[in-house]
Amino acid sequence: MRLKMREKRRILIACLVLAFTFLGLYLNPLSVHADAPYKTYTIDGYGYVTQTQTAYMPYETITRISDLSLSSPSDMMITKDEKIYIADTGNKRIVVSDMQGNLITTIGEGTLITPKGVYVTEDGTVYVADRDAKSIFVFDEKGSLQTTYTKPEHPLYGDGLDFLPLKIVVNQAGNMYIVCESNTNGVVQISPTDGGTFLGYFGANFASASVGDMIKRLVLTDAQRAKMVSNIPSTPDNLSIDEKGLIYTVTRGDQDDTLKKLNIAGKNLISPDAYEEIPAAVVAGNYENVFVASTLGYIYEYNDQGELLFVFGGSDDGRQRIGLCKTVTALGVDSKDRIYVLDSDMNQIQIFEPTEFTNLLHDALYLFSKGKYTESKEPLAQVLEMNSLFDYANMAMGRAYNQEENYEQALEYAILAKDFEGYSDAFWEIRNVWIRRNLVPILGFFLGFLILVKVIKEIQKRKRTFQKLVDFKTKITNLELVKQIKYGFYFIKHPIDGCYGIKREGRTSMLSSNVILFLFMVLYIINKYLCGFLVKTVREGRYEILSDIGGILIILISLTACNYLVCTINEGEGRKKQIYTSFVYSLFPYLVMMPFIFLLSHVITYNEVFLIEFAYTAMYVWIVILLVMSIQEINNYSFKETVKVIALTFFTLLILALLVFIIYILWSQVFDFILAIGGEVVYRLGL
Repeated sequence: MRLKMREKRRILIACLVLAFTFLGLYLNPLSVHADAPYKTYTIDGYGYVTQTQTAYMPYETITRISDLSLSSPSDMMITKDEKIYIADTGNKRIVVSDMQGNLITTIGEGTLITPKGVYVTEDGTVYVADRDAKSIFVFDEKGSLQTTYTKPEHPLYGDGLDFLPLKIVVNQAGNMYIVCESNTNGVVQISPTDGGTFLGYFGANFASASVGDMIKRLVLTDAQRAKMVSNIPSTPDNLSIDEKGLIYTVTRGDQDDTLKKLNIAGKNLISPDAYEEIPAAVVAGNYENVFVASTLGYIYEYNDQGELLFVFGGSDDGRQRIGLCKTVTALGVDSKDRIYVLDSDMNQIQIFEPTEFTNLLHDALYLFSKGKYTESKEPLAQVLEMNSLFDYANMAMGRAYNQEENYEQALEYAILAKDFEGYSDAFWEIRNVWIRRNLVPILGFFLGFLILVKVIKEIQKRKRTFQKLVDFKTKITNLELVKQIKYGFYFIKHPIDGCYGIKREGRTSMLSSNVILFLFMVLYIINKYLCGFLVKTVREGRYEILSDIGGILIILISLTACNYLVCTINEGEGRKKQIYTSFVYSLFPYLVMMPFIFLLSHVITYNEVFLIEFAYTAMYVWIVILLVMSIQEINNYSFKETVKVIALTFFTLLILALLVFIIYILWSQVFDFILAIGGEVVYRLGL
């Protein structure tokens, strides 16, 4: 009886808890949002892909158009009057629906065979690219067939080429741009005049050829060249057109030219900083941005300059999660910046909605593109509040300040964004102002300095006032170590005599060599981490000083040991100490030139970086020449013998590196085996 009473109390308490829970949810409803089944990435100023907050959330999936099912849809277009036109390839029709997937009408049933592409003009005219019909069908807004365009009867089109249209866009003048299967000449351009006039090919891709292929074609016979794989340009996979009439094309396998933005002359205006290897679709956005989708469902968003803003999405693994696709064939963007992705495998449309973060970025993009730089700073500031490390927002903010002539702020944001061009523009203005203000005082300072030096020399000559300082300087310069270090200046100017001094006269020592090596490492580390912004190659805050020192020592010691071994076998006269010393002294140009290069790196602009590159080239060529001459003179070799020894030295280094790698792999396996044995013993003993 007591047990039954306890059970009744438990049930009563549980019912009360549930009642209060539902009452609380009713009075304070919660908004529940599922996380995106993918991550969003962007590219930072160093060119590395980095994760950022979600830019687009999966919004909805259209699986049916009212009662109609899609079959292998190939293309899609969203019009300004909020209609979706779908090339329902498997069902041989064009399906027209509203934005929620409700059927409006169908077009082309009984006429179309394999509709692969669809485009709708502002007046509602529907253009359909039908591959198997080898035709372009034109319907009015009510679906009545108006015109049919077939293969152009023009010698420039190519008699041997078939007309297999896959995708189509139409500009405001009514000119059609058509991607045809297996036509490597480019996009086919047809005017509606005279029943269809072939205007030529547009935006052709370029065939790439390696140096090896070009050499082969020069030396091979005609028969051998005929057997080589033909080097022909790729056919575009898809295209789109924006309100300005600019044509966007995507082509798989063209790497940096995968995405093109072509003006009326066919000139590419964009150079993306990231590309998709297997693009399937492209569409222009509402803010002079552009979207590219890969066949596997990854979506890339670029600004008008080809700078990557976001990449998101992914391939469905069979669980049919919203936001993931199997085979993408088309893209669309509506007036609310929602992205529509057509999946021909799943026969559905995935819809993505921009987050608040993305909407703010789009607002800034729009304002900046219209020249409203001051107004663009407000949404950019909000973007940076959400993600202060979003480099594109920092870059845009810096360029906005630059347009306002606030160059100090522009410089700060350019450094945050790793924006070299923005930094250079702002720094040029700052440097120009500084030079105008300080040129006369600087010239006066140098003139005064020269006069002061001359006066001091005259005083010293007459009265010996600074004799103690002169004696101290003489004492220092007469130290044996100082003389040995200063010998480096003589060595780099007269390497043959310098090697003789190392080998026969004892003008150097291990101590002086180690001091020079130490100075070399110090300058290398200072330049690597503290050089000017425009030439810095390491990420901010990343310091690997011990690795740098270890790398320098390992390279120098390995090079010395391998060269000594090879020289000993080949009757060289050099000893280990002499070879090591000559190698270290060959690095002396680095000590001479690097301080000037380091200072120069802090005062140049982007257009002057070539000065740094030239200085680096001259310095390294100088060092290489000294190393080669050191090997020759220390070992008393001829030039031919020197070349042979250098080749053998590099071969020995390769063998040494391979041996170290093998030992490392074997030791790793032994270490893992010991750990496994230890773990098994601990498990068996129950420790």
